[in-house]
Amino acid sequence: MNKRNLGSARRVVVKIGTGVLTDSKGCFDAVHFARLVADLADVARERQLVVVSSGAIALGVERLGLPKKPKDIPGKQACAAVGQGTLMHRYDSALGWAGYRAAQILLTHDDFSHRARYLNARRAIERLLGHGAIPVVNENDTVSVDEIKLGDNDALAGLVVGLISADLLVILSDVDGLYTADPRKDPKARRLEVVPRVDAEIERLAGGSTSGLGTGGMITKVRAARRAAESGAPTVVVPGKRVGALLQVLAGEPVGTLFEANPERRLSSRQRWIAHALKPKGSLKVDDGARRAILVSKRSLLATGVREVVGSFKNGDPVDIADLEGHVFARGLSTYSAEEVRLIAGRKSSEIEAVLGYKYLDEIVHRDELVELGGEQ
Repeated sequence: MNKRNLGSARRVVVKIGTGVLTDSKGCFDAVHFARLVADLADVARERQLVVVSSGAIALGVERLGLPKKPKDIPGKQACAAVGQGTLMHRYDSALGWAGYRAAQILLTHDDFSHRARYLNARRAIERLLGHGAIPVVNENDTVSVDEIKLGDNDALAGLVVGLISADLLVILSDVDGLYTADPRKDPKARRLEVVPRVDAEIERLAGGSTSGLGTGGMITKVRAARRAAESGAPTVVVPGKRVGALLQVLAGEPVGTLFEANPERRLSSRQRWIAHALKPKGSLKVDDGARRAILVSKRSLLATGVREVVGSFKNGDPVDIADLEGHVFARGLSTYSAEEVRLIAGRKSSEIEAVLGYKYLDEIVHRDELVELGGEQ
């Protein structure tokens, strides 16, 4: 799908950043919000639409009369509790005037990492779309802590694309795309109209957040685009403050930066779940032979190639697979616990039963439970 036929997307995820919903003083921009919802309604007339919206914490800061966003987790949770209801009321009222019903979906990382909850979330969103409702998704910041936190809504949007098999991700941001350098510092920086593939070089071009209220930056958008590409969906990062930018994208106009889908690295639903929805519980450092076997020969990871075990994990837990320098290149579900792998690391598969007294499989991570990771980890 290239920029000229993005309008053919039938299921679209639109992520709206905090900087798009607020003015220069950090207050909710009601005028721009009304214009934005009008565009969302236009999109929903011919397509299924899911909105991933930030703004709950910013609205909570405003309603509580705080001078700035708290840095501590309880403070952010309090702001989210106050602001989320206000955010949904605004969406429900504005979309209601256009004839649509808004549906609140609050998720944490646990909802993606547990396979049953992952599938339940997908079924719920599918049913809402079938009823013509517009799901408005946000991270459940009121209960999120480091262990279950997604990190930012760019990451959430990338996961939602895979969750519902969307055709297109549009990120409305306070920046107008990816540049060859920071345009605030380098007058020669130019915007990239099309990025064929997200690789390490593209990730290095990304910078930090430009908003004091948001949590992401261009790097989080680039990583969301990589996740979407692995689901078969392109991503467009566009200036969310520009009136009509969303409609321009679907009309095929050259606005923002298009990150193309990567058909050569389209992952299955289970592979996407392993690669992006799971947080690793530990890591396995392997030698060059094991690395080549995984990346070149497309083989499983055997005990003989394991050189170091990091962390504590149980059998079935997700683990990163790294080279001897610590560069992560794959992720998978471990057949054995960390304690067991430490005992059999470096040994042949035929020796496992003699060492442990039993054997589940020859493989530490079976190829069917292993995913190669693209980009920088």
